[in-house]
Amino acid sequence: MYSFIDVNGLQVDLYLNEQPTKTCGHVLVLVKKDDKWLCTVHKRRGVEFPGGKVELNETSIQAAKREVYEETGVVITQPQWFAYYEVHDTIPFCKTVFIAEVIEERAVPYDEETIGKKWLTKAALFNEPNLSFYMRDEGMQKIIERAEQL
Repeated sequence: MYSFIDVNGLQVDLYLNEQPTKTCGHVLVLVKKDDKWLCTVHKRRGVEFPGGKVELNETSIQAAKREVYEETGVVITQPQWFAYYEVHDTIPFCKTVFIAEVIEERAVPYDEETIGKKWLTKAALFNEPNLSFYMRDEGMQKIIERAEQL
């Protein structure tokens, strides 16, 4: 386990290579193609990896596929779990982290939260001026380092 304080001042416990001990209600999906990471552009938070909440009667894998498609128009392979993290907020939550590959890209109407996608190299990602708050914390560095090893 790797613990850190995020940019909002909350404790986060990151687990790499450990199965979640509880059901996580959120997903985060890392997709890489040609040395570039798939990002969505969230209207309020900025540039970030696709992800979101697991809906009722949906598995986390189904949620990962759905969220990536809804937010970017990218159809992905079967997502592979490789990490999870717990955020100790007023109402704590857990997020499962997946990695997946691209099957195809489609043009889709974006939802009310996102306005498009970006493919960014690691350097461009961390130099992105509109980078989402959660993408700026030290845990995300660990997650990306681990994903690059897979």
